[in-house]
Amino acid sequence: MGRRWQITVLATPTAASWPFLGDVAERTGRPLLHRMPLPDEPWPELTPDAILVAPATFNTLNKWATGVNDNLAVGLLNEYLSSDIPIVAAVHVKPELAAHPAFAGNLAVLRSAGVRLTDSRAFSWEAAVGLLP
Repeated sequence: MGRRWQITVLATPTAASWPFLGDVAERTGRPLLHRMPLPDEPWPELTPDAILVAPATFNTLNKWATGVNDNLAVGLLNEYLSSDIPIVAAVHVKPELAAHPAFAGNLAVLRSAGVRLTDSRAFSWEAAVGLLP
């Protein structure tokens, strides 16, 4: 019997506009979280058993590794990076960007913090889910 996950989807502002995320609430029973709360709104209270970052783009990975906190998704990843929660990042970066001089170092930062990374040469949901506990 396989593990059953309760899924909460956090999207960057760019990803929130992707058409295939339009039915997230219906499919997961939870709203798509994609923006920072307004001053009078509560911060999302999440208690994840594990975190899957997918697709982990060049922009998201570099922001995360350097501590940039400019959207809800990356902000929460920054908070969880110092926790004991297992984190898997399914890297999805084209070769030209993966060759950027800062990228390898930023991946090393995330690895040293305990993030499990998939191979950046071929995005695979199966590989990412296989790294979850």
